[in-house]
Amino acid sequence: MNRETKSSLWLSLVFMCCFWLSPSPVRGQAPATAGPSLPFHGLAVRGDLTTLPIEQRVEDLLKQMTLEEKVGQLVQYSVGTPTGPGTGRGNYDEMIAGGQVGSLFNVENVTAANHFQHIAVEKSRLHIPLLFGLDVIHGYRTTFPVPLAMASTWDPPLVERAAHLAAEEATADGVRWAFSPMVDIARDARWGRMVEGAGEDPFLGS
Repeated sequence: MNRETKSSLWLSLVFMCCFWLSPSPVRGQAPATAGPSLPFHGLAVRGDLTTLPIEQRVEDLLKQMTLEEKVGQLVQYSVGTPTGPGTGRGNYDEMIAGGQVGSLFNVENVTAANHFQHIAVEKSRLHIPLLFGLDVIHGYRTTFPVPLAMASTWDPPLVERAAHLAAEEATADGVRWAFSPMVDIARDARWGRMVEGAGEDPFLGS
């Protein structure tokens, strides 16, 4: 495993361990079969991992992982929405239980999020929770102007308030990873995603 891949995996697991520090249930209806919270079940190598520094918890977890499980933590599939690889698969449950998935994209349904999370935490070998990501670009349930339009106000506190509300709404549905803000300096109108950033001014973008 090269240095960049190892660094990416290490950072992913650090984020996961941060997630374990204060596990908050998704504020929706959990499946009727949902069992007790098991964020640390089966993970201890030396004593209780909850008492160890986060770096040690990551290292201990890495020592237990097979190469396939490490690669699995770097894999993200899109569920239901045709964005990226894996859309339309029918065996997400099996792959998650087998430690082959680290995150899911486009899961906006709290029942589905809880379903997948319970499989990851209760049925996979190392019980590593999933990350749920989404393009929360200009609001979640509440729609705001697109980032390029918000940038034209030159009012960062206003943009921050809108992003904060979007984060609260998305978190309530289990989305912990928002692919926003986009900080590229966009100067070519042919690029289809320039609407997701603050435009061409590096001072404003900073």
